[in-house]
Amino acid sequence: MARLHIDRLRKVFKHMNEPTERSLTAALRAIADPASGRDIITAGLVETIQVERGLVHVALLTDRAHAAAMEPVRSQVEKLLAAQPGVINATAVLTAHRAAAAPAAGHGHDHAGHGQAGQHGQAGQHGQAGQHGHGQERPMLLPGVRAVVAVASGKGGVGKSTVAVNLAVALAQMGLAVGLLDADVFGPSLPRLLGLSRKPDLQDDKMVPIPAWGLSTMSIGYLVEEETPMIWRGPMVMGALEQMLGLVAWGRLDIMIIDMPPGTGDAQLTVAQRVALAGAVIVSTPQDIALIDARRGVRMFERTNVPVLGLVENMSYYCCPECGHRSEIFGHGGARLEAERLGTEFLGEVPLLLDIRTSSDAGTPIVAADPEGPAAQAFAAIARRLWEKLQAPAAAGPKIVIE
Repeated sequence: MARLHIDRLRKVFKHMNEPTERSLTAALRAIADPASGRDIITAGLVETIQVERGLVHVALLTDRAHAAAMEPVRSQVEKLLAAQPGVINATAVLTAHRAAAAPAAGHGHDHAGHGQAGQHGQAGQHGQAGQHGHGQERPMLLPGVRAVVAVASGKGGVGKSTVAVNLAVALAQMGLAVGLLDADVFGPSLPRLLGLSRKPDLQDDKMVPIPAWGLSTMSIGYLVEEETPMIWRGPMVMGALEQMLGLVAWGRLDIMIIDMPPGTGDAQLTVAQRVALAGAVIVSTPQDIALIDARRGVRMFERTNVPVLGLVENMSYYCCPECGHRSEIFGHGGARLEAERLGTEFLGEVPLLLDIRTSSDAGTPIVAADPEGPAAQAFAAIARRLWEKLQAPAAAGPKIVIE
């Protein structure tokens, strides 16, 4: 009976300590806007506060000119909210979704847009029909990377992450400086595939990528326990992605591979809009159902003006390790035919091998575990072709000959 009462009391206190938007708003009034001296709520700097099961995400309005000055404020917000009762994790991001209006004469350094209830207009950042204005668009992230390639799929379960990891390692084995970003916030797999379990170090307020197998790597999986679910809404996902892209000391890289989450949602749009993607590689298996979803992935990148560099057919065929007999258990050649139909290149096929699964589970990419094996050779060939395509000059127009 006494145990029952204790459990009930715990539930009551837990409910009482759950953070609410109102309680967090009140707490944020303790932080001052460095420009106006007012608290950030009154100054209109807090665009949104989202709370769900102890996870808090705050979007702070600013513009590009004042982003550096607002970084200490962003850090203060995270620390203050993390200390509130019932908060499990707090994330704050700087956003310019509403572009700043022109400041009134004589206001000097005061943040543009603090007037009129802190509303930031959209003028000058994205004009009509997505046209960029002059001088006020947000800078693209990853400026030190020569080529950024998204590895994507229309659906889960096709081995996209395995392809991304082995493709990145194969590129590193070619002597390139390679980065690998796990953009799958809800199902990060990089720590397991690379055999990593430690958190990244901090240097000059930026996270330092964790080295593995010749790569510079980052994943949300490095920051949370493996079994911790990320119960986040779209804006929180986009904020986390922007921080992994912009608040990580990536340095100078020849190429970065971004392992995209499956589907065509918020993460894909965030990466396509905030990174100058050199192109995308679509991964599929031979089945018709997977090819239908791969088709959606191709169309999504086309609509965001990202070139599709080609298709990869994973689990293309099964090769018996005992006798070498080849069985096309999922069908075969579907991705090649689909690539022809969509007018893009078929980059290659990867066999379904037990060694790929066992080495991945052990944290060693097959390209490193068995570099002379058939799987590693397949990945190496795809990597070589991908790099060739990235080095090729843009296609010239037709030559006009006057006779």
